[in-house]
Amino acid sequence: MYYVYIIKSKAVKDWKYIGSTNNLEKRFKEHQDGKVFSTRKYTPFILVYYEAFLSEKDARNREKQLKYFGNAYKFLIKRIKNSLS
Repeated sequence: MYYVYIIKSKAVKDWKYIGSTNNLEKRFKEHQDGKVFSTRKYTPFILVYYEAFLSEKDARNREKQLKYFGNAYKFLIKRIKNSLS
């Protein structure tokens, strides 16, 4: 399985990260342990959302779609707004 996920910083208000991986548990631990350069200064995190895909290509396309911060992103954030509070 391949996953697209959103993590939220507990330390920095309103800071979110969108990523994809084939091992969600391992990748989240890497974020928590400060092993990911782009997120290390925002630790600790909570996992607020993920989607699972059979195809890596589908997961990467969804990640790109969300990272463009267009309608797909806005709709998803609206759907999970209580999880982001």
